[in-house]
Amino acid sequence: MKIAFVGKGGSGKTTLSSLFIRHLATTGAPVVAVDADINQHLGAALGLDEAAAAALPAMGERLPLIKDYLRGTNPRIASTETMIKTTPPGEGSRLLRVREDNPVYDACARPVELDGGTVRLMVTGPFTDADLGVACYHSKTGAVELCLNHLVDGRDEYVVVDMTAGSDSFASGMFTRFDMTFLVAEPTRKGVSVYRQYKEYARDFGVVLKVVGNKVQGQDDLDFLRAEVGDDLLVTVGHSDWVRAMEKGRPPRFELLEDVNRSSLRRLQSAVDSTYDLRDWEHYTRQMVHFHLKNAQSWGNERTGADLAAQVDPGFVLSESVVVNA
Repeated sequence: MKIAFVGKGGSGKTTLSSLFIRHLATTGAPVVAVDADINQHLGAALGLDEAAAAALPAMGERLPLIKDYLRGTNPRIASTETMIKTTPPGEGSRLLRVREDNPVYDACARPVELDGGTVRLMVTGPFTDADLGVACYHSKTGAVELCLNHLVDGRDEYVVVDMTAGSDSFASGMFTRFDMTFLVAEPTRKGVSVYRQYKEYARDFGVVLKVVGNKVQGQDDLDFLRAEVGDDLLVTVGHSDWVRAMEKGRPPRFELLEDVNRSSLRRLQSAVDSTYDLRDWEHYTRQMVHFHLKNAQSWGNERTGADLAAQVDPGFVLSESVVVNA
């Protein structure tokens, strides 16, 4: 199951995504965590010190390796140079699976030990001096989108992505790659503004969106969120001494997280799991192709010098049962 955490900057989405990752780890489920935010804080939220977080390999810097592996023997892809972030898989492509070992995980993922288990952590990487003033951050998140396009995940397997803040997530088709999107909103006008944008943009793409109210301090805050987001409000989270300790770098054992907040995390997992039987892999594949063709026409064909529409395998549907050449 693929889950995105979105929200405006400062809403607490990285904190809540890290809590959800810790919760999933306690269940023994396999988890791949991805930091796709321009501000790389997920590693620290999962307990890594500054040096360890800085040493995480950047996916964007390993894009040639990722492309070469995913391309496989797909005859529709002439070379890795013609692969772009939206290139869809087809016959002969290699796919990624949550529970396996593969060269992409070897190069880009690192195990993070949590008191409930171990998760794989991948990061897009921060801006470098060479990027400043000349690079778009979405060129870095393109590695994440390409991996998600080639990912086959099943029940009780989780990929949790901490997305870039605000409505920047809509600068690519990646916002449609998830079974569930949790939008973290504070009980303020600014806090729900991103919700309105996300709701409007996602309306035509079948995005399953639920709101997590954060920093809720009383009934008035709860009433405000209910009035603003209606039935999309799934759970709320209030003050947490555990989170305060975690933000200081001294998290207690996760089992000591407040009962009310543990209950909220269980409700998030239940909401995610309930979407499994609603999966439509044909629709998912059509959306993938839709955004690939848009990117090809907009800039991809010109940049690569190739007709990227020819990369689409019309008979291929991504699914759990698909078998591809190794």
